[in-house]
Amino acid sequence: MEDEKIIDLYWDRNEKAIEESDEKYGGYCGKIAFNVLQNHEDSEECVNDTWHKSWNSMPDARPHNLPAFFGTICRNISLDRYRSRHSVKRGGGQMDAIYEELEECVGKDDVETTLNQQELERAMQSFVSGMKKEDRIIFVKRYWYMESVKDIAGALLISESKVKTRLFRIRQNLAEYLKAEDIVI
Repeated sequence: MEDEKIIDLYWDRNEKAIEESDEKYGGYCGKIAFNVLQNHEDSEECVNDTWHKSWNSMPDARPHNLPAFFGTICRNISLDRYRSRHSVKRGGGQMDAIYEELEECVGKDDVETTLNQQELERAMQSFVSGMKKEDRIIFVKRYWYMESVKDIAGALLISESKVKTRLFRIRQNLAEYLKAEDIVI
C-alpha cells in the first residue's frame, strides 16, 4: 500500500493503518530497534509501541516521509528502553561503544544529553549533508541505525578495517567541524 493511503488510514482512525504499517515497515523498524537493544522481544515491543505512538500522534501531524517518521519514533522508543534498562550501570554492549566513539567528538559530558541539543543537531545535519555519499552511508548506518561495523562492511561489501578507518576519519573531521562551529565543550 502506498504511504499516502496508510497516512489516510491513520487520519480516518481506521485500525487497518496499524496492520498496513506493520506489513510495510515492521522489518525496517524492527531492525532499528534490534540494533539499539540487541534483544528480539524488546525490539518487537518497541515496534508495537511505534504503531501505538504513531496512532496517537498522526492526527496532529501529517508526515511527509513515512519511513523517517516511523524510524524516528521507533529509534526514540528503543533508546528510551535502552536507557531504562541500563540506568544503573551500562553494560558492554553496542550502544556503549557508539556513545564512546561519539564522546571523542562532542565531549565527555553526558553524551545522551549533549546529543539532544538543538545546536548540535543543526551542526550534525550540516556536517552529514556535506559528506561524500559512502561516508554518509557509513556514518548514518553506525550512528543513526546503530549498526555494527561488521554489518556495515557486509552491506557495503568492504572490509571491517576499512569501515573502522572511515569512521575514525569521519569522527576526526566531525570533531574539527564542531570545534570550528564552537559547539564542543
